[in-house]
Amino acid sequence: MTHQPLADRAVVLGGSIAGTFAARVLSEFYREVVVVDRDQVLSVSDPRRGTPQGGHAHGLHARGCQILEKLFPTLLDDMRLAELPVGDLGEQRWYFNARRFRSKRTGLSSVTARRPVLEEYFRAKVAALPNVTFLERTELLGLLSTPDSGRVTGVRLRPTAVAGDAEDAFELSADLLVDATGRGSRTPVWLEELGYERPVEQRMTIGLAYTTRLYRSRPEMLDGTQFINSIASRESPRGGFFGQVDRDTCILSLTGMHGDHAPTDPDGFLAFAKSLPITDIYDRIRDAEPLTQPVSIRFPASVRRHYERLSRLPERLLVLGDAVCSLNPNYSQGMTVAAMEVMALRAHLARGTPSSVAFMRDVGRIVDRPWFLSTTSDLKYAGAKGPRPLTARVGNAYVTRLHYAAARDPAVTDALMRVAGLVDGPTALAHPRVLLGALRRQRGRGSTR
Repeated sequence: MTHQPLADRAVVLGGSIAGTFAARVLSEFYREVVVVDRDQVLSVSDPRRGTPQGGHAHGLHARGCQILEKLFPTLLDDMRLAELPVGDLGEQRWYFNARRFRSKRTGLSSVTARRPVLEEYFRAKVAALPNVTFLERTELLGLLSTPDSGRVTGVRLRPTAVAGDAEDAFELSADLLVDATGRGSRTPVWLEELGYERPVEQRMTIGLAYTTRLYRSRPEMLDGTQFINSIASRESPRGGFFGQVDRDTCILSLTGMHGDHAPTDPDGFLAFAKSLPITDIYDRIRDAEPLTQPVSIRFPASVRRHYERLSRLPERLLVLGDAVCSLNPNYSQGMTVAAMEVMALRAHLARGTPSSVAFMRDVGRIVDRPWFLSTTSDLKYAGAKGPRPLTARVGNAYVTRLHYAAARDPAVTDALMRVAGLVDGPTALAHPRVLLGALRRQRGRGSTR
């Protein structure tokens, strides 16, 4: 603990990525931090019920790595020591409509280990802190508050093994409560029960599905790079990510939007991979040894809850991670956004006990950029529902030109990686050097390898 404790106990609801990051920061400011999760989460390196997306491709990139190296200083060294994939984001094989981006060393790190492995790493680090406890297999029943509902004072809990038995319910007091329970967060319901407004919910229907299979790795599979990413576009809305996840294993996650989903039968899965606009991925898996059967998960919509618009909230209650905003996972923003939010939490805690309203306004500002980037990009698909303002149409047309320009100009690759990695804002794509790359005459749009 590096600060004078603000109070006795902070309670984090949810032990996944966002909750674990929050616990790491809270451990600096509270005598005790308790992380509550309905699943067993410690020493778990396989996908679990509470995070079904854990079996599919994930990436910790760019700004997320930069932040987490501050919270976990040996992160990248530990990944390399465990023979987990770490590389430079701009030196991977990125394709857009069969054209490969020019490789560029960006200095932006990329980690593509399987999500359960990353979660286990971060949780083990946080659980080892002397003032942090994980309360596993424990169900959240509701909030406790002062008689006037002006401040949250704790939670009512129950072991999941005895669900339905009210006698086993117990209360846990909290000087600060952080909801990191993800998309299924019940905070909007509990706010209403306490006499507050629910946050306005915004949705972007994407009809996305990931279908994933693991393969035994061969030394020549990736030609010395970390992954191949065939980016979905309006013209070719099917996408594929094929990459190393550990020394012996590669992952292939095929994506489709608005109902065009990769099948889970092996022949259909292979045919979908063959339909991608590049042959690189299909060529590497057609004779590869599969380690699992294809499995699929669906993401019907990106969802944002606008807590920042509420003028009243009970004090000592904060919300972050997917409980605030669940983004299209195609853009690999989730872990980075959670890291950005917990750094905002750290800044608030350094000034004292956070104001719920002030903190949620800062979270709203953090979410604004990734929400804009992902939802604007999603509007390029014909199946997307919603207004397409001129700014979105012009922006998507310009980014499409940048994707083509990146096939010949490494400076454009660098700019795209920095914006996609949430290091720079979208205005960086209007830098004269990048603009010049986009405006040069486009020659043939065939494949460049």
